[in-house]
Amino acid sequence: MNNRLRVLRAERGWSQQDLAERLEVSRQSVNAIETGRYDPSLPLAFRIAELFGLAIEDVFVSPSKESAS
Repeated sequence: MNNRLRVLRAERGWSQQDLAERLEVSRQSVNAIETGRYDPSLPLAFRIAELFGLAIEDVFVSPSKESAS
């Protein structure tokens, strides 16, 4: 699943460690999500979206939706 996490994080000037602390996960987890090696659990995906004040669809993009556009 593709996502805008790296862009959203950079817009706020946060490091991966900063974001990890806010989400209560490891920096490695943030890196794996950003690079698409790991899809977050649904509760974590909602926490990420809420942290940025966005709908979950504004952070995460389903591969099927991406290929349809």
